[in-house]
Amino acid sequence: MKKFLCILIVLTMAIGLAGCGGKQTAGGNDAPFEGKIAIITNTVSQNEEEFRSAEEMVKKYGSDKIVHELWPDNFMQEQEQMISVLGKLAADPEIKALIINQAVPGTNAAVDKFLETRKKDDVLIVYAAPQENPPDIAERCDFSLQPNEIEMGRTIPQQAKAQGAKVLVHYSFPRHMSIVMLAARRDLMRQTCEELGIEFVDATAPDPTGDAGLSGAQQFILEDVPKMVDKYGKDTAFFSTNCAMQIPLVKATFETGAIYPQPCCPSPYHGYPAALGVEVPEDLVGGMQNVIDQTTKIITDAGLGGRFSTWPVPAAMMNTIASTEYAIKWINGETNGKVDQKVLEQCMADYAGMQVSLTPYSEGDKVFDHNYLYLIDFLTYGELPKN
Repeated sequence: MKKFLCILIVLTMAIGLAGCGGKQTAGGNDAPFEGKIAIITNTVSQNEEEFRSAEEMVKKYGSDKIVHELWPDNFMQEQEQMISVLGKLAADPEIKALIINQAVPGTNAAVDKFLETRKKDDVLIVYAAPQENPPDIAERCDFSLQPNEIEMGRTIPQQAKAQGAKVLVHYSFPRHMSIVMLAARRDLMRQTCEELGIEFVDATAPDPTGDAGLSGAQQFILEDVPKMVDKYGKDTAFFSTNCAMQIPLVKATFETGAIYPQPCCPSPYHGYPAALGVEVPEDLVGGMQNVIDQTTKIITDAGLGGRFSTWPVPAAMMNTIASTEYAIKWINGETNGKVDQKVLEQCMADYAGMQVSLTPYSEGDKVFDHNYLYLIDFLTYGELPKN
């Protein structure tokens, strides 16, 4: 049933990408929209899916319609460079939309620079996976998209429990724990683990943007996971808040026979292929089922079926692609104002091959109407254990 569902998802995605977009030609009278859309992503080393999703849009609509720019790898120390990236884009009057995936710390200051030159009403600004304070985000972007990080504080322990976990290790670092939503998720994860009878371990890892660098943070994960398994046993589930840590985390968890409920940005492409030696096709949409099949075989052949899972579609890629398709509709006057939730949900559903419902983020009594959260059900590699 799961295999049939995944095939259905891929087929629907292939149709949906055409359905929610325009013509795939660029320039002249056949142009799918007026002006240009700028997509800003992290580098491949920080999050390959974000990078590839922008490449997919450039391939679909042409480099004269889609401008792909990058945040610096070490964005925490190079925020002047971030400001420079958006300052350059502001000088191009053809830019009609900004899609920023991820909206890492420093994005707000960069957008402020952009808005010194451009009028906010004339440009659609979208944040994906924003990491600054929600009130500040809401002032600058027209809408934001991200998986419901807080509610994952429930779903991740629940999935880990279904996979047989007795312990859940949460790896993060102070910069991420200063992000309100990630800290709230960690707290809910601890609470849910207590309710489910799972021991929660709050582990601190090096920040990849800190002194240890990316390689130091990854090496820490490779060395620390076996120590945790020696201490707590193989029925230990692991989760990290950082994209760059997912490859070593999948690798170390696989080698120790432990449990991995999902990547921080859940997707069949995030962490798994590089960690397990799965060949990734150039066509990330049409080739996804093959990647899922390869991953399933490697995991089940190792006797670890049911102990690894993710989401059936890439959240990071959906953020970029659905936002781009929505931006085209907005530019073409096919939305009810700048933020049309129904049209946006349809663009996301066209990509995912299943219904996607958006929920506004809230803090206490304050609701941020256009800071949208969403969840998708798990794809488990192999069968879950029978309890």
